[in-house]
Amino acid sequence: MRKEFLPFSIPTIEEEEIQEVVDSLKSGWITTGPKVKRFEDDFKAYVDSPFAVPLSSATAGLHLALLAMGIGAGDEVITTPMTFAATVNVMLHVGATPVFADIEPGTLNIDVRAIRKKITERTKAIVPVHFAGLPCDMDAIFALAKEFNLQILEDAAHAIGTEYKGKRIGSFDTVSVFSFHPIKNITTGEGGMVCTRDEKLAEEVSLLKFHGMSREAWKRYSAQGTPNYDIVLPGFKYNMMDIQAALGIHQLRKLDSFIEQRTKIAEFYNAAFAEVEEILTPSAAPYAYRHAWHLYTPLVRIEKLTIDRDAFMAELKKENIGTGLHFKAVHHHPYYRENLPVSPGELPHADYASERIFSLPLFPKMVMEDAKDVVEAVKNVLARTRK
Repeated sequence: MRKEFLPFSIPTIEEEEIQEVVDSLKSGWITTGPKVKRFEDDFKAYVDSPFAVPLSSATAGLHLALLAMGIGAGDEVITTPMTFAATVNVMLHVGATPVFADIEPGTLNIDVRAIRKKITERTKAIVPVHFAGLPCDMDAIFALAKEFNLQILEDAAHAIGTEYKGKRIGSFDTVSVFSFHPIKNITTGEGGMVCTRDEKLAEEVSLLKFHGMSREAWKRYSAQGTPNYDIVLPGFKYNMMDIQAALGIHQLRKLDSFIEQRTKIAEFYNAAFAEVEEILTPSAAPYAYRHAWHLYTPLVRIEKLTIDRDAFMAELKKENIGTGLHFKAVHHHPYYRENLPVSPGELPHADYASERIFSLPLFPKMVMEDAKDVVEAVKNVLARTRK
Protein backbone atom coordinates (compact mmCIF):
# COMPACT_ATOMS: atom_id res chain seq x y z
CA MET A 1 0.00 0.00 0.00
CA ARG A 2 1.14 3.54 -0.75
CA LYS A 3 2.69 5.24 2.30
CA GLU A 4 1.38 8.79 1.73
CA PHE A 5 -2.11 9.79 0.64
CA LEU A 6 -2.35 10.73 -3.05
CA PRO A 7 -5.05 13.38 -3.52
CA PHE A 8 -7.44 13.22 -6.44
CA SER A 9 -6.16 16.60 -7.67
CA ILE A 10 -3.59 19.27 -6.78
CA PRO A 11 -3.27 22.55 -8.73
CA THR A 12 0.18 23.39 -10.09
CA ILE A 13 0.94 26.81 -8.61
CA GLU A 14 4.56 27.85 -9.11
CA GLU A 15 6.75 30.83 -8.32
CA GLU A 16 5.66 32.83 -11.40
CA GLU A 17 2.03 32.75 -10.33
CA ILE A 18 2.89 33.62 -6.73
CA GLN A 19 5.00 36.62 -7.71
CA GLU A 20 2.33 37.86 -10.13
CA VAL A 21 -0.25 37.78 -7.32
CA VAL A 22 2.18 39.62 -5.03
CA ASP A 23 2.69 42.22 -7.74
CA SER A 24 -1.09 42.70 -7.94
CA LEU A 25 -1.35 43.17 -4.19
CA LYS A 26 1.44 45.73 -4.22
CA SER A 27 0.09 47.56 -7.28
CA GLY A 28 -3.22 48.60 -5.76
CA TRP A 29 -5.18 46.85 -8.51
CA ILE A 30 -6.80 44.02 -6.55
CA THR A 31 -10.14 43.70 -8.29
CA THR A 32 -10.84 44.00 -12.03
CA GLY A 33 -7.92 45.78 -13.65
CA PRO A 34 -5.23 45.55 -16.33
CA LYS A 35 -4.26 41.95 -15.56
CA VAL A 36 -7.80 40.78 -16.22
CA LYS A 37 -7.58 42.47 -19.61
CA ARG A 38 -4.21 40.85 -20.25
CA PHE A 39 -5.54 37.41 -19.36
CA GLU A 40 -8.59 38.01 -21.55
CA ASP A 41 -6.38 38.90 -24.54
CA ASP A 42 -4.10 35.90 -23.98
CA PHE A 43 -7.08 33.56 -23.72
CA LYS A 44 -8.67 34.91 -26.89
CA ALA A 45 -5.44 34.28 -28.75
CA TYR A 46 -5.09 30.75 -27.33
CA VAL A 47 -8.56 29.54 -28.30
CA ASP A 48 -8.78 31.71 -31.45
CA SER A 49 -11.90 33.63 -30.42
CA PRO A 50 -12.43 37.31 -31.32
CA PHE A 51 -14.32 38.03 -28.09
CA ALA A 52 -13.90 36.78 -24.53
CA VAL A 53 -15.39 37.93 -21.24
CA PRO A 54 -13.61 37.00 -17.95
CA LEU A 55 -15.92 36.18 -15.05
CA SER A 56 -15.94 35.02 -11.45
CA SER A 57 -16.90 31.45 -12.41
CA ALA A 58 -18.06 29.25 -15.27
CA THR A 59 -21.45 29.10 -13.55
CA ALA A 60 -21.68 32.88 -13.92
CA GLY A 61 -20.70 32.47 -17.56
CA LEU A 62 -23.43 29.93 -18.26
CA HIS A 63 -25.99 32.12 -16.49
CA LEU A 64 -25.10 35.28 -18.41
CA ALA A 65 -24.73 33.44 -21.71
CA LEU A 66 -28.28 32.11 -21.45
CA LEU A 67 -29.58 35.58 -20.66
CA ALA A 68 -27.65 37.13 -23.56
CA MET A 69 -28.95 34.41 -25.88
CA GLY A 70 -32.50 35.38 -24.95
CA ILE A 71 -33.32 32.09 -23.22
CA GLY A 72 -36.09 32.45 -20.66
CA ALA A 73 -39.51 31.40 -19.42
CA GLY A 74 -41.26 28.84 -21.58
CA ASP A 75 -38.08 27.80 -23.39
CA GLU A 76 -36.60 24.31 -23.29
CA VAL A 77 -32.86 23.67 -23.31
CA ILE A 78 -31.51 20.20 -24.08
CA THR A 79 -28.40 19.02 -22.25
CA THR A 80 -26.72 15.95 -20.80
CA PRO A 81 -27.55 14.54 -17.36
CA MET A 82 -23.86 13.62 -16.88
CA THR A 83 -22.60 17.00 -15.75
CA PHE A 84 -22.23 19.11 -12.64
CA ALA A 85 -25.57 20.53 -11.48
CA ALA A 86 -24.47 24.10 -12.33
CA THR A 87 -25.08 23.37 -16.03
CA VAL A 88 -28.73 22.76 -15.25
CA ASN A 89 -29.21 25.12 -12.30
CA VAL A 90 -28.61 28.19 -14.45
CA MET A 91 -31.37 27.12 -16.83
CA LEU A 92 -33.80 27.29 -13.96
CA HIS A 93 -32.36 30.66 -12.90
CA VAL A 94 -33.42 32.16 -16.25
CA GLY A 95 -36.83 30.47 -16.15
CA ALA A 96 -36.11 27.83 -18.79
CA THR A 97 -36.84 24.10 -18.58
CA PRO A 98 -33.87 21.69 -18.72
CA VAL A 99 -34.46 18.62 -20.89
CA PHE A 100 -32.11 15.65 -20.54
CA ALA A 101 -30.89 13.63 -23.53
CA ASP A 102 -29.05 10.37 -22.93
CA ILE A 103 -25.31 9.91 -23.36
CA GLU A 104 -23.08 7.68 -25.46
CA PRO A 105 -22.11 4.71 -23.29
CA GLY A 106 -18.38 4.87 -24.06
CA THR A 107 -17.48 8.53 -24.33
CA LEU A 108 -20.12 9.70 -21.83
CA ASN A 109 -20.80 12.68 -24.11
CA ILE A 110 -24.33 13.61 -25.12
CA ASP A 111 -25.76 11.37 -27.86
CA VAL A 112 -26.86 13.46 -30.86
CA ARG A 113 -29.51 10.87 -31.75
CA ALA A 114 -30.96 11.30 -28.26
CA ILE A 115 -30.99 15.09 -28.70
CA ARG A 116 -33.13 14.77 -31.83
CA LYS A 117 -35.73 12.75 -29.93
CA LYS A 118 -36.05 15.49 -27.29
CA ILE A 119 -36.60 18.46 -29.62
CA THR A 120 -40.02 20.12 -29.41
CA GLU A 121 -41.51 23.40 -30.60
CA ARG A 122 -40.34 24.94 -27.31
CA THR A 123 -36.68 23.93 -27.72
CA LYS A 124 -34.44 26.96 -28.07
CA ALA A 125 -30.91 25.71 -27.42
CA ILE A 126 -28.57 22.73 -27.01
CA VAL A 127 -25.93 22.71 -24.25
CA PRO A 128 -23.34 20.01 -24.98
CA VAL A 129 -20.76 19.29 -22.28
CA HIS A 130 -17.33 18.17 -23.48
CA PHE A 131 -17.10 15.49 -20.84
CA ALA A 132 -13.71 15.17 -19.10
CA GLY A 133 -12.10 17.09 -21.98
CA LEU A 134 -13.27 14.91 -24.88
CA PRO A 135 -15.10 17.03 -27.48
CA CYS A 136 -18.67 16.19 -28.43
CA ASP A 137 -19.56 15.41 -32.05
CA MET A 138 -19.88 19.07 -32.97
CA ASP A 139 -20.52 18.61 -36.71
CA ALA A 140 -23.57 16.50 -35.92
CA ILE A 141 -24.72 19.02 -33.31
CA PHE A 142 -24.22 21.92 -35.74
CA ALA A 143 -26.29 20.08 -38.36
CA LEU A 144 -29.09 19.43 -35.89
CA ALA A 145 -29.05 23.03 -34.67
CA LYS A 146 -29.27 24.31 -38.24
CA GLU A 147 -32.12 21.95 -39.09
CA PHE A 148 -34.24 23.11 -36.13
CA ASN A 149 -32.94 26.69 -35.82
CA LEU A 150 -31.45 26.15 -32.37
CA GLN A 151 -28.69 28.00 -30.55
CA ILE A 152 -25.63 26.21 -29.14
CA LEU A 153 -24.05 26.97 -25.78
CA GLU A 154 -20.96 24.83 -25.20
CA ASP A 155 -20.30 23.95 -21.58
CA ALA A 156 -16.53 23.84 -22.02
CA ALA A 157 -15.74 23.73 -18.30
CA HIS A 158 -13.65 20.57 -18.91
CA ALA A 159 -12.34 21.58 -22.30
CA ILE A 160 -9.57 24.18 -22.02
CA GLY A 161 -7.14 23.04 -24.71
CA THR A 162 -9.54 20.51 -26.22
CA GLU A 163 -9.55 20.37 -30.02
CA TYR A 164 -12.19 19.07 -32.43
CA LYS A 165 -10.95 18.25 -35.94
CA GLY A 166 -7.99 20.57 -35.57
CA LYS A 167 -9.87 23.54 -34.09
CA ARG A 168 -9.82 24.49 -30.44
CA ILE A 169 -13.03 24.52 -28.45
CA GLY A 170 -13.87 28.20 -28.07
CA SER A 171 -13.20 29.03 -31.71
CA PHE A 172 -16.50 27.83 -33.18
CA ASP A 173 -19.51 29.96 -34.04
CA THR A 174 -21.18 29.17 -30.73
CA VAL A 175 -20.99 30.50 -27.19
CA SER A 176 -18.39 28.61 -25.11
CA VAL A 177 -17.95 28.78 -21.35
CA PHE A 178 -14.71 27.72 -19.63
CA SER A 179 -13.91 27.08 -15.96
CA PHE A 180 -10.78 27.89 -13.96
CA HIS A 181 -11.74 26.06 -10.76
CA PRO A 182 -8.73 24.58 -8.90
CA ILE A 183 -9.25 21.05 -10.24
CA LYS A 184 -9.47 22.24 -13.87
CA ASN A 185 -6.54 22.12 -16.31
CA ILE A 186 -5.64 25.70 -15.39
CA THR A 187 -6.85 27.68 -12.40
CA THR A 188 -7.46 31.22 -11.25
CA GLY A 189 -8.68 29.99 -7.87
CA GLU A 190 -12.24 30.49 -9.05
CA GLY A 191 -13.06 31.97 -12.42
CA GLY A 192 -14.55 31.50 -15.85
CA MET A 193 -14.54 32.82 -19.41
CA VAL A 194 -17.21 33.26 -22.05
CA CYS A 195 -15.93 33.08 -25.64
CA THR A 196 -17.94 33.95 -28.73
CA ARG A 197 -17.65 35.25 -32.27
CA ASP A 198 -20.77 37.39 -31.69
CA GLU A 199 -19.72 40.91 -30.73
CA LYS A 200 -23.20 41.95 -29.62
CA LEU A 201 -23.53 38.93 -27.33
CA ALA A 202 -20.08 39.58 -25.85
CA GLU A 203 -21.08 43.18 -25.11
CA GLU A 204 -24.29 41.99 -23.45
CA VAL A 205 -22.39 39.55 -21.22
CA SER A 206 -19.87 42.29 -20.36
CA LEU A 207 -22.65 44.59 -19.23
CA LEU A 208 -24.45 41.90 -17.27
CA LYS A 209 -21.31 40.81 -15.40
CA PHE A 210 -20.95 44.12 -13.49
CA HIS A 211 -24.29 45.66 -12.53
CA GLY A 212 -25.10 46.70 -16.11
CA MET A 213 -22.45 49.43 -15.74
CA SER A 214 -21.19 51.08 -18.90
CA ARG A 215 -17.62 51.41 -17.59
CA GLU A 216 -15.65 48.92 -15.51
CA ALA A 217 -13.78 50.15 -12.44
CA TRP A 218 -10.31 50.08 -13.95
CA LYS A 219 -11.53 52.09 -16.95
CA ARG A 220 -13.01 54.68 -14.56
CA TYR A 221 -10.19 54.99 -12.06
CA SER A 222 -7.07 54.61 -14.19
CA ALA A 223 -5.10 57.65 -15.33
CA GLN A 224 -6.83 57.51 -18.71
CA GLY A 225 -10.35 56.87 -17.36
CA THR A 226 -13.26 59.00 -16.22
CA PRO A 227 -15.25 58.30 -13.03
CA ASN A 228 -18.66 58.83 -14.63
CA TYR A 229 -20.75 55.81 -15.65
CA ASP A 230 -24.28 54.76 -16.57
CA ILE A 231 -26.34 51.74 -15.55
CA VAL A 232 -27.89 50.53 -18.79
CA LEU A 233 -29.52 47.32 -17.50
CA PRO A 234 -29.91 45.48 -14.17
CA GLY A 235 -26.80 43.32 -14.05
CA PHE A 236 -24.97 41.09 -11.61
CA LYS A 237 -21.66 41.01 -9.70
CA TYR A 238 -19.77 38.38 -11.69
CA ASN A 239 -16.48 40.13 -12.54
CA MET A 240 -13.03 38.51 -12.35
CA MET A 241 -10.34 40.11 -10.16
CA ASP A 242 -6.74 40.95 -11.06
CA ILE A 243 -5.63 38.64 -8.23
CA GLN A 244 -7.30 35.77 -10.11
CA ALA A 245 -6.04 36.82 -13.52
CA ALA A 246 -2.50 37.02 -12.13
CA LEU A 247 -2.64 33.25 -11.74
CA GLY A 248 -4.29 32.70 -15.11
CA ILE A 249 -1.68 34.61 -17.10
CA HIS A 250 1.01 32.10 -16.16
CA GLN A 251 -1.25 29.06 -15.97
CA LEU A 252 -2.31 29.55 -19.59
CA ARG A 253 1.31 29.54 -20.76
CA LYS A 254 1.78 26.14 -19.12
CA LEU A 255 -1.49 24.61 -20.29
CA ASP A 256 -0.10 22.58 -23.18
CA SER A 257 2.59 21.05 -20.97
CA PHE A 258 -0.05 20.31 -18.33
CA ILE A 259 -2.17 18.49 -20.92
CA GLU A 260 0.87 16.56 -22.15
CA GLN A 261 1.50 15.17 -18.66
CA ARG A 262 -2.19 14.45 -18.08
CA THR A 263 -2.28 12.55 -21.38
CA LYS A 264 0.71 10.39 -20.43
CA ILE A 265 -0.96 9.36 -17.19
CA ALA A 266 -4.36 8.77 -18.81
CA GLU A 267 -2.79 6.60 -21.49
CA PHE A 268 -0.93 4.63 -18.82
CA TYR A 269 -4.22 4.04 -17.00
CA ASN A 270 -5.90 2.95 -20.24
CA ALA A 271 -3.18 0.41 -20.94
CA ALA A 272 -3.03 -0.85 -17.35
CA PHE A 273 -6.78 -1.44 -17.13
CA ALA A 274 -7.30 -2.72 -20.67
CA GLU A 275 -7.46 -6.37 -19.55
CA VAL A 276 -9.19 -5.74 -16.20
CA GLU A 277 -12.76 -6.84 -16.82
CA GLU A 278 -14.18 -5.03 -13.78
CA ILE A 279 -13.03 -1.64 -15.10
CA LEU A 280 -14.45 0.06 -18.20
CA THR A 281 -11.99 2.65 -19.46
CA PRO A 282 -13.06 5.83 -21.30
CA SER A 283 -13.71 5.27 -25.02
CA ALA A 284 -12.16 7.15 -27.92
CA ALA A 285 -14.32 9.15 -30.32
CA PRO A 286 -14.56 8.25 -34.04
CA TYR A 287 -13.31 11.65 -35.25
CA ALA A 288 -10.10 13.66 -34.96
CA TYR A 289 -9.66 15.37 -31.60
CA ARG A 290 -7.28 16.40 -28.88
CA HIS A 291 -8.41 15.25 -25.44
CA ALA A 292 -7.61 17.71 -22.65
CA TRP A 293 -7.90 14.94 -20.02
CA HIS A 294 -9.38 17.15 -17.34
CA LEU A 295 -10.61 13.97 -15.67
CA TYR A 296 -9.94 10.25 -15.90
CA THR A 297 -13.33 8.63 -15.30
CA PRO A 298 -13.56 4.85 -15.67
CA LEU A 299 -16.61 2.85 -14.67
CA VAL A 300 -16.35 0.09 -12.09
CA ARG A 301 -18.59 -2.86 -12.98
CA ILE A 302 -20.23 -3.24 -9.59
CA GLU A 303 -22.28 -6.18 -10.84
CA LYS A 304 -19.03 -8.17 -10.70
CA LEU A 305 -18.18 -7.03 -7.15
CA THR A 306 -19.54 -7.55 -3.66
CA ILE A 307 -19.61 -3.77 -3.01
CA ASP A 308 -21.09 -0.71 -4.70
CA ARG A 309 -19.20 2.21 -6.26
CA ASP A 310 -19.14 4.35 -3.11
CA ALA A 311 -17.72 1.48 -1.08
CA PHE A 312 -15.19 0.84 -3.84
CA MET A 313 -14.00 4.46 -3.55
CA ALA A 314 -13.82 4.09 0.24
CA GLU A 315 -11.62 1.02 -0.19
CA LEU A 316 -9.29 3.00 -2.45
CA LYS A 317 -9.01 5.62 0.27
CA LYS A 318 -7.83 2.86 2.64
CA GLU A 319 -5.08 2.27 0.07
CA ASN A 320 -4.16 5.99 0.36
CA ILE A 321 -5.59 6.83 -3.06
CA GLY A 322 -7.95 9.78 -3.36
CA THR A 323 -10.86 9.71 -5.80
CA GLY A 324 -13.58 12.01 -7.07
CA LEU A 325 -17.15 11.55 -8.24
CA HIS A 326 -17.77 13.20 -11.62
CA PHE A 327 -20.66 12.87 -11.75
CA LYS A 328 -23.78 11.46 -10.23
CA ALA A 329 -26.29 12.13 -12.99
CA VAL A 330 -28.22 15.35 -12.39
CA HIS A 331 -31.62 13.64 -12.53
CA HIS A 332 -30.55 11.40 -9.63
CA HIS A 333 -30.26 14.37 -7.23
CA PRO A 334 -33.29 14.90 -4.98
CA TYR A 335 -34.32 18.32 -6.33
CA TYR A 336 -34.33 17.23 -9.94
CA ARG A 337 -35.76 13.83 -9.16
CA GLU A 338 -38.74 15.59 -7.59
CA ASN A 339 -39.11 18.59 -9.89
CA LEU A 340 -37.97 17.26 -13.27
CA PRO A 341 -38.84 13.58 -13.02
CA VAL A 342 -37.44 11.22 -15.63
CA SER A 343 -39.34 8.09 -16.60
CA PRO A 344 -37.73 4.77 -15.64
CA GLY A 345 -35.51 3.60 -18.49
CA GLU A 346 -35.61 6.98 -20.26
CA LEU A 347 -31.87 7.60 -19.77
CA PRO A 348 -30.40 4.10 -19.50
CA HIS A 349 -26.79 4.93 -20.37
CA ALA A 350 -26.66 7.86 -17.94
CA ASP A 351 -28.25 5.71 -15.23
CA TYR A 352 -25.68 2.96 -15.78
CA ALA A 353 -22.74 5.38 -15.69
CA SER A 354 -24.07 7.32 -12.71
CA GLU A 355 -23.92 4.27 -10.45
CA ARG A 356 -20.45 3.18 -11.58
CA ILE A 357 -18.38 6.24 -12.46
CA PHE A 358 -15.47 7.48 -10.37
CA SER A 359 -12.43 9.70 -10.99
CA LEU A 360 -8.85 8.60 -10.41
CA PRO A 361 -6.00 10.99 -9.56
CA LEU A 362 -4.91 13.00 -12.59
CA PHE A 363 -2.89 16.20 -12.34
CA PRO A 364 0.40 17.56 -13.76
CA LYS A 365 2.43 17.12 -10.58
CA MET A 366 1.85 13.37 -10.68
CA VAL A 367 4.75 11.17 -11.72
CA MET A 368 4.53 7.69 -13.18
CA GLU A 369 5.26 6.09 -9.79
CA ASP A 370 2.10 7.78 -8.51
CA ALA A 371 0.12 6.35 -11.42
CA LYS A 372 1.54 2.88 -10.77
CA ASP A 373 0.45 3.16 -7.13
CA VAL A 374 -3.06 4.01 -8.31
CA VAL A 375 -3.23 0.99 -10.60
CA GLU A 376 -1.88 -1.30 -7.90
CA ALA A 377 -4.45 0.02 -5.42
CA VAL A 378 -7.35 -0.50 -7.84
CA LYS A 379 -6.23 -4.06 -8.50
CA ASN A 380 -5.81 -4.72 -4.78
CA VAL A 381 -9.37 -3.56 -4.08
CA LEU A 382 -10.75 -5.62 -6.95
CA ALA A 383 -8.92 -8.71 -5.73
CA ARG A 384 -10.64 -8.58 -2.34
CA THR A 385 -14.11 -7.57 -3.55
CA ARG A 386 -14.71 -9.77 -6.60
CA LYS A 387 -17.73 -12.05 -6.52
